[in-house]
Amino acid sequence: MSSTWSLRSQSLKTSFLRCAFSLALAASVVVPGVRAASAADGGTLVIASTQVPRHFNGAVQSGVATALPSTQIFASPLRYDENWNPKPYLAKSWEVAPDGLSVTLHLVDNAVFHDGKPVTSEDVAFSIMTIKKNHPFQSMLAPVEKVDTPDKLTAIIRLKHPHPALLLAMSPALMPILPKHVYDDGQDIKSHPANLKPVGSGPYRLTEYKQGEFYTLEKFDKFFIPGRPKLDKIVVKLVSDSKAAMVSLERGDVNALPFISNVRDIARLEKMPNVVVTDKGYAGVGPINWLAFNTKKKPLDDVRVRQAIAYAANREFIVGKLMGGKPKVATSPIAPGSPLDEPGVEMYKLDLAKSQKLLDEAGYTKKPDGSRMTLTIDYIPGDEEQQRNVAEYLRSQLKQVGINLEVRAAPDFPTWAQRISNYDFDLTMDVVFNWGDPVIGVNRTYLTSNIHKGVIWSNTQQYSNPKVDELLKAAAEETSPEKRKALYSEFQKIVVSDVPIYYVNATPYRNVFSKGLSGLPTTIWGMMSPLDELYWETPPKT
Repeated sequence: MSSTWSLRSQSLKTSFLRCAFSLALAASVVVPGVRAASAADGGTLVIASTQVPRHFNGAVQSGVATALPSTQIFASPLRYDENWNPKPYLAKSWEVAPDGLSVTLHLVDNAVFHDGKPVTSEDVAFSIMTIKKNHPFQSMLAPVEKVDTPDKLTAIIRLKHPHPALLLAMSPALMPILPKHVYDDGQDIKSHPANLKPVGSGPYRLTEYKQGEFYTLEKFDKFFIPGRPKLDKIVVKLVSDSKAAMVSLERGDVNALPFISNVRDIARLEKMPNVVVTDKGYAGVGPINWLAFNTKKKPLDDVRVRQAIAYAANREFIVGKLMGGKPKVATSPIAPGSPLDEPGVEMYKLDLAKSQKLLDEAGYTKKPDGSRMTLTIDYIPGDEEQQRNVAEYLRSQLKQVGINLEVRAAPDFPTWAQRISNYDFDLTMDVVFNWGDPVIGVNRTYLTSNIHKGVIWSNTQQYSNPKVDELLKAAAEETSPEKRKALYSEFQKIVVSDVPIYYVNATPYRNVFSKGLSGLPTTIWGMMSPLDELYWETPPKT
């Protein structure tokens, strides 16, 4: 398995470097290939999801709940394949200036919105500046100064400095192109009525939404890629939990389940004869399950204490036994599967003697009762397997080195988020996504400038290292793929050594499909990418 993974990793690395910013100086490419229409075109796909969208505008909202429908409703400049290669979408070709200070998009000439209006460079410019101002990922488009529109089909993105993450930021889940004629009316974009009645140029139109129950997407007959989408309709049923979703799948009421992570559910699904279970489709998401420390609070402000806890925690047991070996091990801030993941970091193999020695050196010697200190650990409610079970396990594990760990439950997610974002914690379990490029999803956790009290999934560890800040700034602007990778490698080694976070595992997400479906979404964005290639090769019996 390791050699297979090594080969795959090398392939990903090569593909990623090939697609990187500096090598895209003249990325003139062709319109995506068009599959000949088949007799299998048509039909309905029913998806069950636990993710309830507040609205459908991915320009101002991150997360799976919005991204799944938003990527069907809105097209974006580029899309990505499973090897991290950018592909044409609304932009049939693009060029990056030799100095890296601009990117020129050449749009297809046949794209129209669902109301029949043509998609122009004005829509692209409006969307990019709207996303820059309103999207929660503020670093994603921060270097963008403006977008010039010399003609209706050309958009030139002007940058303060080279921005290698920009091409990935043009993915469907991150850069939906909005109709300017709908949204540019003076209303607040985050509460705009069109967010619930979206008008995009993607392969499907939203035709019905019964809030909290289901939404229906129907084929857009004027979609700009001929022969797509293949399906007539997608219905997304909103269910209470993964158990309810699995029952629906077993009864044949639904055909697809995204984002299944419970290892017992996965094992059960893998035994079902009529479904396909795949872990493909999450490389861009990069979800990491981790243990975070409040680095400004004693005794966790001492790196020796954090390292001692890391040596006492047994990652192999957690992943191999508690989680049945389903997840990949995570050892650094960049998720396994990314071509930028650095394997040469300190692994913190279980070493109780070393852990005790570090605690002694830090001045936390054992008391007569054998204890050294008492700490609390929080976890995100609602995910027992990845969160609560690990917290409970750590309680027993750390007791071996004299640390009393009290598990503190939260009644709901907002309570947990309020505690963590306001630094009212010692240790906490957490799950954070990489979102493809470190600039988009990794930097937020480690930059000193992103310590924002009250903001969850910012640098809530309050970790601050000037060298790390320097490396992340340099890597964000570095156009040489090799130099950029070297900068991120050094960053990962330092952070792992400083242990503001102990990395446990990549969340073992799986997508599940009924057999008979072809053109499965196995790209780096999986179900958060257009489902226009998905079709029934063998339609289900009715």
